[in-house]
Amino acid sequence: MAKTILEMDNITKTFPGVKALDNVNFKVEEGEIHFLVGENGAGKSTLMKVLSGVYPYGEYEGDIVYQGKVQQFHKINDSVDVGIAIIYQELALFPDLSVYENIYIGNEVKHNGIINWNQTIVKAKDMLKKVNLKVKPETLIKDLGVGKQQLIEIAKALSKEVKLLILDEPTAALNEDDSENLLELIKELKKQGITCIMISHKLKEVVAIADKATILRDGQTICTLEKAKGEIDEKTIIRHMVGREMNQIYPKRENHEIGDTILELKNWSAYDGQLGRHVVKNADLKLNRGEIIGISGLMGAGRTELALSMFGNPKNYKLKGDLVLNQQPVHFKHTSDAIKAGMAYVTEDRKGNGLFLLQNITKNVSASKLQGIAHHGIINNNEEIKIAEHYKNSLHIKASSIEQLVGKLSGGNQQKVSLGKWLFAGPNILILDEPTRGIDVGAKFEIYTVMNELVEKGLSIIMISSELGEVLGMSDRVYVMAEGEIKGELDSQSADQEKIMELATQ
Repeated sequence: MAKTILEMDNITKTFPGVKALDNVNFKVEEGEIHFLVGENGAGKSTLMKVLSGVYPYGEYEGDIVYQGKVQQFHKINDSVDVGIAIIYQELALFPDLSVYENIYIGNEVKHNGIINWNQTIVKAKDMLKKVNLKVKPETLIKDLGVGKQQLIEIAKALSKEVKLLILDEPTAALNEDDSENLLELIKELKKQGITCIMISHKLKEVVAIADKATILRDGQTICTLEKAKGEIDEKTIIRHMVGREMNQIYPKRENHEIGDTILELKNWSAYDGQLGRHVVKNADLKLNRGEIIGISGLMGAGRTELALSMFGNPKNYKLKGDLVLNQQPVHFKHTSDAIKAGMAYVTEDRKGNGLFLLQNITKNVSASKLQGIAHHGIINNNEEIKIAEHYKNSLHIKASSIEQLVGKLSGGNQQKVSLGKWLFAGPNILILDEPTRGIDVGAKFEIYTVMNELVEKGLSIIMISSELGEVLGMSDRVYVMAEGEIKGELDSQSADQEKIMELATQ
């Protein structure tokens, strides 16, 4: 019988106005890959922060039993000292330092109190071999892609003789190849006796490599599913996550009428002077009123660049061709021109470019149209509060109040705030760039439902997505891009994954 490495008994964690964890029980066996799954806000990351000492002993109720002993972690280093390491979605590396410096920072190889750099490089090479990463230890972090940086984070953990490795959404920012490499590494670490806890919204990953999966919902433990018992499949996981069957992941639209053309691109090109090449080439595209068009393609295909070139061209590309809006050619000099013309753009990087994380929900929602709630340059606070309450309720944003800081919200709720912010601007055309990236299946369903409600009211949506199921499930038509070119257009009846991938790899 497998030995238990970790038990978290009756863990309760409360924030002002919110009980994030409510008597959660979580048990992990030595040497297994154990996924922690649940909707955004279910309590997954909070539970792991309790375990790692981010939320120290005394700030929660319940017991952490690790390797048979009740632990009292007062800081992160306390958990690190006993062999627990956590790697977050936002990597904690120093971009201007080398690979070997990052691996051993805080855990320096010393002799008589002096760092032995030669020995550090030798040991770093050994760690890089363990994670199957072929880079020179002297390479600067900023010169590596996100996938390789993720492996360096794991190498850093291994250098501290980790026994329990926690990965929080490790593949969220990775492409398909890097994700596959990481999952293979996790399986290899299991063979080496390292226990892994993974938080992921990608249910295919759970099905592919999980030995067990514990489901959290609303801060409570729902169940633990076991692969050995044949319990781990997407349908079962979804049912436990959301508390209901989700036979239709993509809700169908009612009263769906598509109108006349509202936007058109003719022979549209965008040249990036910094890269020295075209990022969009001779694109022809139409968007009709009350329609969702999907833009599909592999990483680097030019999808985001196409969106930005239309939305006021903030990257200052050299543009050629025609952008026709409501039958009239337009030339936007700034994003503000595009907003005034009835366009809105929900960025894929909600944390970096889409939201003010240190501001509350109210200030974020009103930011796109302050003039709409101002009189003689003074903001009407009562009106601002009404608007924020409206979008909190209509978009089902889960928060203690509209005064809650956006940085404290789950990813799905942050995305809803970003959507509310742009809906307040009153657009006719909404560009959604990776609208459900990094959010769970329940929150996705809510975003899809909002999208359907918007197009039923006559709004038009351009949706950029890397998820083929999402593109096929939500789009009326699909444009497929590769190397900056639109390689083909498919209607909803004829489109399938094979046809999209065939066009995307031309």
